[in-house]
Amino acid sequence: MMYQACMVLSGAGDALGYKNGDWEFCHHGEEIHWQLQELGGLENIQVDTEEWIVSDDTVMHIATAEGIVQVQGRTGDALYRAIAAKYKECVEDMAGRAPGATCVGNALKLEPEMENGYRIPFNRHGGGCGAAMRAMCIGLMYPRTEDLNKLIEVSIESGRMTHNHPTGYLGALASALFTSYSLQMKPVKEWGKGLIETLPAAWKYIEDTGLDLDQNKKHWGYFTERWVEYLKVRKIEDGESVPSFPQKYGVNERDAFYKACAFRGKGGSSGHDAPMIVLDAFLGYDGTWIDLCNRAMFHGGDNDSTGVIAGACYGAMHGFKGVPKGNYENLEYRERLEKLALNLLKLSHPEEYTDL
Repeated sequence: MMYQACMVLSGAGDALGYKNGDWEFCHHGEEIHWQLQELGGLENIQVDTEEWIVSDDTVMHIATAEGIVQVQGRTGDALYRAIAAKYKECVEDMAGRAPGATCVGNALKLEPEMENGYRIPFNRHGGGCGAAMRAMCIGLMYPRTEDLNKLIEVSIESGRMTHNHPTGYLGALASALFTSYSLQMKPVKEWGKGLIETLPAAWKYIEDTGLDLDQNKKHWGYFTERWVEYLKVRKIEDGESVPSFPQKYGVNERDAFYKACAFRGKGGSSGHDAPMIVLDAFLGYDGTWIDLCNRAMFHGGDNDSTGVIAGACYGAMHGFKGVPKGNYENLEYRERLEKLALNLLKLSHPEEYTDL
């Protein structure tokens, strides 16, 4: 159930944050919340294939999962070629879903039939959230602490197929890692410290592959520095303390904080701050789907990208508990997401499932 909820609610979070582009490109969370109330509140929203299609985020998340499933648990070159082929193929489904130029442009450059055709040149402008928004299923494939090295490798390699920049591909690592933490029921206040402690292993992988070392080294520090700053603001550097929030932290205050975390003023649009906003939402919410959506999906930033990550983590933690059926019952691509969830469950737990 948790795998199914993770994949389905990732799509629901995406669709809710996107609202056919109306809310993704609304820069005022207060306006979104006003419109939400005009619609009767989240409980009355019926996500469907007309007013609430999924964005490019879910299309690419499905592509990542299909690549993993296609190679039946294999890793290395076979896996990366499969994922690259799916990324290139899924571009055809991007029309009308507001895809990012970096994702589309670089996906079309991939040549998965060629040796190393899943690699692109380093891009100093490749720090966007496009890698982070599609990596949650990697956490489902590698959910255990002993799977960490594989999670690091696959998230980085899948991420840099379109976002070959540390701020971009480390966003994929964060999304995959937080999804695995959700399945492990790791206390949320420990997630940030866990990410920071994982980064040295990520750098070792970059060194071991030997690609673009000078450029990666030059740009590596930004991601770490912003995350260290965030943990200090919330006073959870030790992974044990109670998170610290302002006395007033409503819609406008969250918008201002998310914007301050951003690279270019739109919260959630970069690889470092999309998972950061998700963590902030989980640290402050009351444990319900509705409050999570208020914080992670309904803000004046890139809310479909934060929504797709937040929905996945909620589903991995809580299943469908407290989620109005209308939010996901008629979700676009629901059956594909459910099937992928089952296959990922079987692949990640081969000792329990031998009939895949």
